[in-house]
Amino acid sequence: MIGRKHLVALAVGIAYLLPAGAAHAQSLKSPKSGDPQVKSIEAISFGPNGLLLIGDGKGRQVVAVDTQDTAPKKLSKTEIPNIADELAGRIGTTGKGIEIIKLAVNPASQTAYFAIRKMDDKKDLLLTLNADGKVREFTLDNVKHVRVPLPTDVKVVKITDITWAGDRVLVAVQASDTFASKFVSIMAPLAGDTRCDCVSAETYHVAHSNWETRAPIRTAIPYEENGKKYLVGAFTCTPIVKYSLDDLKSGGKVKGQSIIEIGSGNEPRDMFVYEKKGKKYILMSMNRFHHKRKPVGPSPHWAVRVDFDLLAENEKVNKKALVRVDRNYESVTDRAQVMPDYHGVVHMDRLDDNRALIVRTDDKGRLDLTAVPLP
Repeated sequence: MIGRKHLVALAVGIAYLLPAGAAHAQSLKSPKSGDPQVKSIEAISFGPNGLLLIGDGKGRQVVAVDTQDTAPKKLSKTEIPNIADELAGRIGTTGKGIEIIKLAVNPASQTAYFAIRKMDDKKDLLLTLNADGKVREFTLDNVKHVRVPLPTDVKVVKITDITWAGDRVLVAVQASDTFASKFVSIMAPLAGDTRCDCVSAETYHVAHSNWETRAPIRTAIPYEENGKKYLVGAFTCTPIVKYSLDDLKSGGKVKGQSIIEIGSGNEPRDMFVYEKKGKKYILMSMNRFHHKRKPVGPSPHWAVRVDFDLLAENEKVNKKALVRVDRNYESVTDRAQVMPDYHGVVHMDRLDDNRALIVRTDDKGRLDLTAVPLP
């Protein structure tokens, strides 16, 4: 998910990701100090200058927090066995007493932020792993923040992802409407009265050979091509799709362009972009719910590397989209490849130019934190 998320300063010719650390005149307008009254922490990511974005589905709001965490310090401890126990110990419980919801690395400081849920009282909290390797609680009792309410006519079930897109925040939403797949565009600077444009997303699911409106975006990144801006989302069963942000009308509908199908039986978890040896890639982690029937690797948790320049495709889309495997689950392209070093990954984010920070499972309940080379 850029630290999460997902945003990284890349010069990519006609197409590029909008960088989280890009200079903007103003990210927040008239922020307040105090408790933003967050009811849930379903998604987290970072904007510029340590700006923490929180998707609060239960509270039907997006909360942007000025963390003031902007001093770059290299994370010194990147190998932590039983990370759930380490996190839980900070709040007086055990690893089995929490659920790790999201991991996001603050690109301004390299601090790792964990959204966790206490299982006894179902309370959502934020914990950090700082440069010194210490786990701390990031409390929201008294922070500089802006609260942006989501449109009142949207029946929000859950916020599935949130990302900074240079001039706006994009929020992927699961709703209970007929068009359950929606996303919200919130223009910067963020303020309590900022207008939210909520649109319904229609998507061609290549593996299903069908246009669908109910499956929500699971993870998302922003994208720009020839001066046009897009949201790129990934879905269960598992197309990667781009949606134009031009001429969005609140309450309207937008039809996506499915670029590549990763394969049925998978649910995407996290996605970010990076560069290696002059080439750009998307790295996406997934949970395979068809693992017992047709495994991709030794674990139901795995990751795929996709050529970034596929996002520029405008002709071979939807019914003509590239597929990673055929009906026999045999690979038919080298433009989307399984990454063996990422088997077992359940949470991940880009740590720096060369590494990702991951939480890996042994599929027996143990979770370890480690930094691994970008593939």
